[in-house]
Amino acid sequence: MGALGPTELIIILAIILLLFGAKKLPELARGLGRGVKEFKDASREITEEMNDTDLN
Repeated sequence: MGALGPTELIIILAIILLLFGAKKLPELARGLGRGVKEFKDASREITEEMNDTDLN
């Protein structure tokens, strides 16, 4: 199973637009962005703790 092509992405975005509506999409995108940022921060914090533990 390969990566999604442009046609599949357009179809998925159209379905999301139909399900949630244009007014709800920016709010969903902000929530997704916050989630990704929190995940990156947490993974960076764990990596730093692992590196600090290795040094001691």
